[in-house]
Amino acid sequence: MNKRNLFRSQGFTNAVSSISAICVGLLFGLVILFVSNSSQALQGLGIILKGGFSARARGVGQSLYYATPIIMTGLSIGFASKTGLFNIGASGQFIVGAFVAIFIGVKLQLPESLAWSHWIIALLCSMIAGGLWALIPGLFKAYLNVNEVISSIMMNYIGMYGVNYFVKLYVYDSLKALSQNVAETAVIPKWGLDHIFFNMTGNYKDTATINAGFYIAIAAAIVIYIVLNKTVFGYELKACGYNRFASKFAGINEKRSIVLSMVIAGMLSGLGGGLLYLCGANGRRIKVVDVIAPEGFNGIPVALLGLSNPIGIIFAALFVAHITMGGEYLQQLNYVPEIIDIIIAIIIYFSAFSLLLRNVISKLFRDRHVELVSDTGPAGKPGRFAGASAGLNDGVEKEDK
Repeated sequence: MNKRNLFRSQGFTNAVSSISAICVGLLFGLVILFVSNSSQALQGLGIILKGGFSARARGVGQSLYYATPIIMTGLSIGFASKTGLFNIGASGQFIVGAFVAIFIGVKLQLPESLAWSHWIIALLCSMIAGGLWALIPGLFKAYLNVNEVISSIMMNYIGMYGVNYFVKLYVYDSLKALSQNVAETAVIPKWGLDHIFFNMTGNYKDTATINAGFYIAIAAAIVIYIVLNKTVFGYELKACGYNRFASKFAGINEKRSIVLSMVIAGMLSGLGGGLLYLCGANGRRIKVVDVIAPEGFNGIPVALLGLSNPIGIIFAALFVAHITMGGEYLQQLNYVPEIIDIIIAIIIYFSAFSLLLRNVISKLFRDRHVELVSDTGPAGKPGRFAGASAGLNDGVEKEDK
């Protein structure tokens, strides 16, 4: 691919539009830092950009740990978007999957010979729970044409209050006002990552929380990419998203496709909940508070920045987790970490204009290409209009003489 074709390619314009949204968001963040504390604004921006690297290897590991669940919720929202649905219920599916994973991790007793499978069973159950939670708005959309945005938002609140109730009922640690720690056999193994992402403080090894869940998230993104782009099943789901009535006319079961799209999206979100909470004593635990899980909504900017492409979603999630870690370290300069939330919100806002920006960029390079072809033709040869232009110039010169 030559340079001219590269500039006109969809991948190039997509990347430019996402990077532009990020740059605008960071620029607005710098303005907010100046307004809050002008003397340390540039230093604050540097900390944001440095992200997890501020805490060396352990900080990088923590960034990857925080990126894992939003890769999954980003995949959930992006997958639904590719199939013509807006899965804003990722938060509810996420927290329901998280609760089921914790419940299995605390309550399930396995014989010693099967203890190795405890965490796998917990993750599979979290996937199933998330899928079943998304099944309800999927059925409403397919058979009653109820807008999935409305139904899935309601499911977010039902999931939040339901999980609060069942955590207190079954897996509550009253001393810490959190869910209980899962059994050691239910903790996702590190698979060598604890030997990479750690800091030494004297003789103490301070290890990051990251585990094999990060590998699972990457594998999930690759699988979703293959399903969407390399299989007949993925083609049918996307075709139904483009036009469900035309798909029905072509012989595709559009109701089944809608339901399956929502169920798969829910399974991805539910798995994200399991990956975040099956991390042992140093990992996250469910707080019984009336707040919807932010990981679901954080999947929206990840999907937008990644343009719903599974591979793009990985990099978008890494970026969001990176600057989120930077926001935690901003407190050293007496800034509040909510500044990162503002920056991400601005990025979301400008990501909404990414389609317009992509069209402008594509038109810019397309017009330039047409001009070059008209003057020189392909591969530098005279174009169709070059001879006419030369003849016209010759005629003008003769008349002048």
